[in-house]
Amino acid sequence: MRAFLAVVPPPQVVDALLDHVGPRRDALAAEGLWRWTRPEHLHLTLAFLPDLAEWREEELLEAGAGYAARQDPLELRLVGAGAYPDPGGARVLWAGVEESVPGTLGSWSKGLRAVASHAGAGVDGTRFSPHVTVARASGRPHPAGHLLQALDTLRTPPWRAEEVVLIGSHLGQGPGGTPRYETRHTWEIGSS
Repeated sequence: MRAFLAVVPPPQVVDALLDHVGPRRDALAAEGLWRWTRPEHLHLTLAFLPDLAEWREEELLEAGAGYAARQDPLELRLVGAGAYPDPGGARVLWAGVEESVPGTLGSWSKGLRAVASHAGAGVDGTRFSPHVTVARASGRPHPAGHLLQALDTLRTPPWRAEEVVLIGSHLGQGPGGTPRYETRHTWEIGSS
């Protein structure tokens, strides 16, 4: 099963992001250049697990709970925007993440990747950069400088990240052939 470990923004933050992105999304809808992330799919990936065997999941749940319990909750805010791999030929548009304690999300990502690997899950080794994907290019990459200028003023209300979620991703099973996400487990941060 494809899965990932993530922090999910609360509804008020999702609403603030959608209020900011909405006019740009609506203005560009006719061009069909971007597939905008559905609100229920907005998340901050800490670790991507391209192939989590179901028989490994129980061990991951136990180890993940222990790891999460030893961490402290963190205040986050979505700020600014960017593009991967670059604004001149973007495949992904993203919202940036501001941390009350810089580097904490990087530590969480590193720790959770180690936990998942130790539990026998395959872990993607891509360099961690905290962000929330707001859109993906339809087909080939597209210039995004004009969009980034408009999106760069994003600043949502802060929220306290108190949970890490294990989400299963079922490709092609959502609306229009998009992935269907399934919350498999939620760990409380700092519950020890």
